[in-house]
Amino acid sequence: MSYEDRVLPELLPMLKSNLKLDLSKDLGEIRNFKLPQMKKSDNVITTSRMIEGPETKLLVKIYEPRNKAAAKLPAIFWIHGGGYVLGHPDGDDSLCECFVEKINCAVFSVDYRLAPEHPYPAAIEDCYAALKWVVDNADEFNVDISKIAIAGASAGGGLTAALALMVRDRGEIKVAFQAPLYPMIDDRNETPSSYEINEKNLPTAWNREANVVAWNMYLGKYASGEVPIYAAPARATDLSGLPPAYTFIGQLDPFRDETIEYVARLAQAGVPVEFHLYPGCFHGFDSIFNDAKISTQAREEFINALSRALKN
Repeated sequence: MSYEDRVLPELLPMLKSNLKLDLSKDLGEIRNFKLPQMKKSDNVITTSRMIEGPETKLLVKIYEPRNKAAAKLPAIFWIHGGGYVLGHPDGDDSLCECFVEKINCAVFSVDYRLAPEHPYPAAIEDCYAALKWVVDNADEFNVDISKIAIAGASAGGGLTAALALMVRDRGEIKVAFQAPLYPMIDDRNETPSSYEINEKNLPTAWNREANVVAWNMYLGKYASGEVPIYAAPARATDLSGLPPAYTFIGQLDPFRDETIEYVARLAQAGVPVEFHLYPGCFHGFDSIFNDAKISTQAREEFINALSRALKN
């Protein structure tokens, strides 16, 4: 059976429409690719702010309910994906609006600096600075700082896991929940799934070859030396004291095994964790631009988990 035959039939149109990625040659072209437009929600107000980052001004997009009650809102700090080299908060507008509508929360999404122009630690330091800004300015947005979740997908999931570690270790602020979805957390590319999901088997999904290039771009000078845990959280030996977690991944994702191992180690460290593995699904199958039944199910289960965590 070919790997394409293992993909759920309802996901095949998405797989076939995906761009074949060659990050070493086509990075600029891929960055300029226009995502489909989706209708804006009438129930959500979106604004943008420029804040002080570690080295430069950072854009933060803010999504709030149009009709806010007097009670303080829980908040989600969302981190977009893109292999640490692609992506922008605009690409997740509809998803962030969905959070606001279904959870009745505020959402903050940061435009962190991208590699290779800005390798590690630019992205994670930007995320930390933006999260601290949210906490420091919570009153302005009527946010309950005891109910802040951090979440992201793919590289955004990797940055979420790294941010949870950084928040724990720096001790300046706290987060109530983390959701590193199918996270990009291990630069070593040594797991069975990292070899299994390759360009030959799934050429239009995120695969081993794209992953190796992206990690080298992100790590920069660290690629040939000792890699810090805030760059590759799978390297962290101590996962104790982290906030409760939720994650999911497709069985045909190169990050499958590093995610399963990380989930197991979170559980062994006493961190409450919920995990879902979806057969027949490749990397990013849950995209907001895809209305396949399994994609909708994965998004809804994730949003329900966020809602439970922020309302308890």
